[in-house]
Order: sequence, then structure tokens, then C-alpha cells
Amino acid sequence: MALPASATSSRLLSLLSLLQSRRDWPGSVLARRLDISERTVRRDVDRLRELGYPINAVKGPDGGYRLEAGAHLPPLLFDDEQAVALTVALQLAVVTGAGIGEAAARALGTVSQVLPSHLTRRVEGFRPIVVERTTGGGGEQVDVDVLLAIAQAVQRSEGLRFDYGVPPADEHDTVPPTGPAAAREVHPHQLVLRAGRWYLLAWEPRKEDWRTYRVDRVRLRVPGGARFTPREIPGGDAAAFVAGRFKGSPAGDVWPCTGVVVVHASAAELSPFVGDGTLESIGPRRCRLVLGSWSWTGLAASLARLDEDVEVVEPQELRDAFTRLAERAGRAAAVVPRPEELQQADQPGEVPS
Repeated sequence: MALPASATSSRLLSLLSLLQSRRDWPGSVLARRLDISERTVRRDVDRLRELGYPINAVKGPDGGYRLEAGAHLPPLLFDDEQAVALTVALQLAVVTGAGIGEAAARALGTVSQVLPSHLTRRVEGFRPIVVERTTGGGGEQVDVDVLLAIAQAVQRSEGLRFDYGVPPADEHDTVPPTGPAAAREVHPHQLVLRAGRWYLLAWEPRKEDWRTYRVDRVRLRVPGGARFTPREIPGGDAAAFVAGRFKGSPAGDVWPCTGVVVVHASAAELSPFVGDGTLESIGPRRCRLVLGSWSWTGLAASLARLDEDVEVVEPQELRDAFTRLAERAGRAAAVVPRPEELQQADQPGEVPS
């Protein structure tokens, strides 16, 4: 008795999924996996070939089949986790400026049209923004389920409850870790990708203030919080607001301390070392540099790091910071170590257990 067309189609999809999962498949193993005869395997392979899948027969004691690369990309079969990963990756390609944004957006539209409803619900709220791009390997790994759960809460304006702060402290984290027992209750507003690391921008009602949290340190609690009315992010721009937080500025993506100097070096020599500073050539080996930092002393130290002569144009706070830095450096240079301190410095240190 002939099988219904739906059963045959289902079997072909199962066969295709197996062929995609590893390089070589003996015909006898495929037959056992699919609970069919080897003759039926051969017929099904022929049907897939007719649909454009380049499946080659593998010679050898066992024989078998191999799905090869072809001249055209045939339809592919993804499981749920692969489909979610593909959707997330395409979303990131759209926003990260990788040079494939338009093509990624088209591919994302194609995938989104055919996603099953239960997967659509998982990924529909994932709309990240990018504050600062990186060409490095990125930050810590983030659980995709946690990432998508946060994105969904952002979209639905639902509160989150979570434990925070298991990994060690990081100098760029705006909320110090407080241990796994410290439960947070927040109103999530935006997921942010900065320099390869994921952050959550949220309003914390208890503190009545905005906070950013590293997503890799978030351990969600169930159930979450109640629905809330979203607040307006200061300045109306989440990217600028988060960037400003990392610069120590309450006024958006600007440094709290900005100075203007003349550096006795060429723009070509300085440009690799001034970050987001602005350089203007004003003569042979003379540049006007506008640079910012989180403090005046930090700015003076950054300029001293250039190892070139510097003339302060403005403001007076930067001149005062250079004076304090020079006095501190002078005191450091004037200190002469005692003999016993030099002996201790020469001894190899103990390796901490």
C-alpha cells in the first residue's frame, strides 16, 4: 500500500536533516535510523537529487551518501535552536555595521516569514542597539535564552527579577556585583551591545535611577515582575545615554572633562593613540587636540602618555591637573627605597595558591 504524500515528505525531511548533520552516512545506518529499507533510502536520495540537493554516493565497504556543496544553495532544514541562532545572528548583522546590513535585513525577512509561531514569540522582541563596535573576540558568553527572555520583557514592558553579580567586578560595570543572593527588581528598557559585551539598560524603582547591568551576570528569577509604563530615556537616545554612562557623564555621550591642547607631533603620529579625540594639524609637527576623560587628572595623564611636549590651551582645570600630576611625579621620583626594600624586590614572589 502506498504511503500518503505527507508521510513521504516527512521522511524526506528527516533524511535531509540526517545528511546535513555529518559528512558521510552508510546506507544501512540511514535505513535503520529511518526504519525503512535500503532500497527506499536509494529512492528517497534520488528524490532529493531531483529537488537540487547534490548527494553523492560514497564508495567503500559500507557504501553510503554524502551531501556535497553545489553550484546553488538548496533549501536547508534547521532545528529550533539553529533557527533561533540564525535569527539572532541576522539581527546583529543588521545593526553592527558589518557591511552586509542590507543583505542581512533581506535574509532576516525571509527567515521571519517562515518561522513557526512558537519561535517567533521567542525572538520577536530582540531589537538590540550597538553603542561601540569592536573587532576583537568579544566579551563573555551570554545564554541566548536569557538574552531573548530579556528582549521579550523589554518589548512587553514586563518587569524582571534576577540575581546579579556572580563573576568578579569589572571596571566598566556601572553596578558593582553584590553576590548571587542580591535579587534585583527592574523595569527593562533596552538591550545594548557595547564592545562585544551585552548590557541591559533598566530603571530600578528601589533606587529611583537608571542602571546598566551586564547580561552575562544576570540569573533570571521566575516569575518576573509586573507590567510597567516605560519611561523616557534621558536625552531620548539609549545609545548616547549608555555611552555617556561609560564615560562617567550624566549628560549623554560626552566626556565630563574635555580639554584643548597643542601637541608637538604630527597628526599621523598621534592618530592611533587619541581614541575619540579630534586632531587638527596647525603646522610642522604641531597639532591641536581636543580630548576628553572622566577626570581632569585622568585627562592630564592621558596626554602625558603621548610622550610629547604639550601646551594647554584651555581650560584652567586642565592646567591645575598637570600641576598636581607634576608634583605627584616629583614626589615619586624623589623617594629613595631603603636597602631592605630593594632586597625584598629582588626576591622571587610567592605564587598564590
